[in-house]
Amino acid sequence: MINIGEFNTLSIARQTDNGFYLVDDEENEVLLPNNYIEKGWGVGDEVSVFVFNDSEDRLTATNITPKIKLDDFALLQCNAINSVGAFMDWGLPKDLFVPFKEQKTKFRESKHYVVAMYLDYESERLVASNKIDSFLEFDEINLTINQEVGIMIYERTPLGYNCIINRLYKGLIYENEVFRDLNIGEQTVGYIKTVRDDNKIDVSLQKVGFKAQDANQEKILNILKGDAGYIGLTDKSKPEEIYEELKMSKKAFKKAIGGLYKQKVIWLKKDGIYLTKEGRD
Repeated sequence: MINIGEFNTLSIARQTDNGFYLVDDEENEVLLPNNYIEKGWGVGDEVSVFVFNDSEDRLTATNITPKIKLDDFALLQCNAINSVGAFMDWGLPKDLFVPFKEQKTKFRESKHYVVAMYLDYESERLVASNKIDSFLEFDEINLTINQEVGIMIYERTPLGYNCIINRLYKGLIYENEVFRDLNIGEQTVGYIKTVRDDNKIDVSLQKVGFKAQDANQEKILNILKGDAGYIGLTDKSKPEEIYEELKMSKKAFKKAIGGLYKQKVIWLKKDGIYLTKEGRD
């Protein structure tokens, strides 16, 4: 299968006046025009090429690396606007289309915007969107406190800066924690500060230590750190056992350990609670 919007390793099957025809394992063909052929390439060679729609919407291969690929994000300049949308410079001869409905704010020529590229299955064309949140994961958050991550700044808000974490999640860097200029589209390193119960993620530009979100979490952490990283209680423990050990109700206990587990600072096992490496930092 030839994957549009991605690099494909294909074989050169034959040469014509227009260029090489490349094939995959299923004999699907795509044209590599003459102006993209590198010296020394010949029939039978395997080559890595990017596949896109040309100006006539034909599948075409190129040896050029574009500024964005399928299901990814990039800061691109708006080259032109017409009655249906905007056209972005992504490094290939045919500009990348952003429909008006996919613009969070109205684009202006020569301005730069962070976009996500996706495949419109109805038209089978590569298009882009400025509605970044639609392309991020909000349910399954696989991050730990203080984890170093790659971030891309994509939006300024009254609270601070929204960022894309590891090209997958949405994060927020608070305005009062930013001590240098941040630019839209900037890519840098950040650290996970908090993963909230609603899966919202706070990010810091500096490495930070774990901070408990409430007094019960802090109490459990302090006991774990003082008891070799183990407490012999579980969510199946009797309320009186929990109160005798921690002086808190079972409801408060379950809420506290749920929050600590979500932030990856404890492990919950059948015989009790264990402190993780992140919880010790």
